[in-house]
Amino acid sequence: MYTFFTAVTVRARKPTLARGINGAWLIAAVSTQSVVVLRGVIDVGSAPPAPIQFQVIAMFLIGCMLYLAIIPLIFYRLTFVPMNREDFSPPYWINMGAVAITALAGSVLILRGETWPMLGPLLPFLRGFTFFFWAVASWWIPFLLLLMLWRYVWMRDRFTYETAVWGMVFPLGMYTTSTYQFDRAMGYGVLDPIPEVLVYVALTAWVLGMAGLLRRVAAGLRRPSGPRAR
Repeated sequence: MYTFFTAVTVRARKPTLARGINGAWLIAAVSTQSVVVLRGVIDVGSAPPAPIQFQVIAMFLIGCMLYLAIIPLIFYRLTFVPMNREDFSPPYWINMGAVAITALAGSVLILRGETWPMLGPLLPFLRGFTFFFWAVASWWIPFLLLLMLWRYVWMRDRFTYETAVWGMVFPLGMYTTSTYQFDRAMGYGVLDPIPEVLVYVALTAWVLGMAGLLRRVAAGLRRPSGPRAR
């Protein structure tokens, strides 16, 4: 991550905002929060050493900072820079996925609040901050669906498989998991219908993505590999 940000900072020729920014930049936040989630689900019955607790909490806050620093640039690009239909690609769904995994990380930390001593004083802050991120993730979904309708219905673009499709599959599954754990952490019990429905949406997206991938691989295998016959 430091290598990437250093390289893009010191490079002599920099792309315009229209060409240089998209949802893929948020992988920096996603990767940071994924470490928080991973450590939070290991040895749930006992607390890790204090330095590990400190590091995990710090990484959660760093992941929040990375999302809040990058997403304004992406939102500005979407709203103030002209877009072609090809510009709205599946990685823009990471706008939602990155904040969903942030809410998931916060939910996991809240659930560990009873066993991690360092989390006790932070629980009120974590609950409010996690609610904020879950609400933001929920806000993104209708907006992204409308942009997809604009591209594939209004602009009549053809939907074909591309590697970037997996950038849309991941956020759907992440929001499903995030909502389930967020409801458990907050003790609301009213959000159960959302993951119960979205799990099938996410699974359908995964199946369609896998079918497209296998079709692409099969088409590549059918192509002649030798020199063309005259």
